Amino acid sequence: MSPPRDAVADLRRIAFLLEAASEPTFRVRAFRNAAATLARLGTEEVARRTAAGSLRSVPGIGEVLERTIAESLRGEEPVYLRRLEATGGLPVAELGAELRLALRGDCHVHSDWSDGGASIRDMAEAAAGEGHAYFALTDHSPSLKVANGLSAERLEQQLAEVAALNRDLAPFRILSGIEVDIRPDGSLDQSDELLARLDLVVGAVHSELRMEERGMTRRLVTALANPLLDVLAHPTGRMLAGPRRRPPSEFDAGIVFAAAASLDKAIEVNSRPERLDPPKRLLRLAVEAGCRIAIDSDAHAPGQLAWLPRGCDRAAACGVPVDGVVNAWSAERVLEWARAHRTTGA
Repeated sequence: MSPPRDAVADLRRIAFLLEAASEPTFRVRAFRNAAATLARLGTEEVARRTAAGSLRSVPGIGEVLERTIAESLRGEEPVYLRRLEATGGLPVAELGAELRLALRGDCHVHSDWSDGGASIRDMAEAAAGEGHAYFALTDHSPSLKVANGLSAERLEQQLAEVAALNRDLAPFRILSGIEVDIRPDGSLDQSDELLARLDLVVGAVHSELRMEERGMTRRLVTALANPLLDVLAHPTGRMLAGPRRRPPSEFDAGIVFAAAASLDKAIEVNSRPERLDPPKRLLRLAVEAGCRIAIDSDAHAPGQLAWLPRGCDRAAACGVPVDGVVNAWSAERVLEWARAHRTTGA
């Protein structure tokens, strides 16, 4: 076990880097005030309260600060500090803008074949106008009837239309794909034969979102272990606003993200304003686990393709490296990556 770090020094360093990045004053003040509080309490008292789980009873110490202090006392460089050091003190908005410029496509886009509001052609032309070289067309799978999910027959028909559009729209490329529902047992809601013919398979949970933690963990790991799945979309299923507002699903993020990293699958940063999924705490864990990331719009209409900067800002704030973002790659590299899952059985 590593010797404890100086938690006060770590908090002060975080405050310094937040100021350098032009972050809001209230956030800077929270870390600087916490450092002063810890200095007054003394090392032994802070360690005692941390061990007893009572540090949050101290005024001004919330969940993020408690976790940061605990990491310092365990001898670990706090995740919050490590992220700020990695960004070099640049403003998150600036880093997010750089990340957006690096994106070459979008891995999660819908059309009016399922629950989108525009034709495939309209979505493709809008994406080209946004500067994309490609997107993955990921309409829903059959079990999501409320979203007009595609039967096997309709998906076959869509594949033919995508092939025709790619001839018309070149050099823009539509990658054939699907947002396949992950069933409660972790299996995928479409035939293996059809999934294997698609360029990119995005999977997501849309039912039984309140499944107990162990079952949800098993469900997600089982899906990730399927060689036909490439991207885990909106991982917690949370909704921040609207009539479908709901809390995030519960699962062991350490286990799920370790599985994604070892299997070379991507975790999605969903840019829809009512989702913004995963929460930053989990996104930082995914980065720490070494997961690949897909920053997607989950657009259901042309104008929603412009939501990507929201996801880019979140990714930048959590230290997502550009070279770990799959849709910062060329379409050819994305296809090679997805094919590798099929051929290696991972």
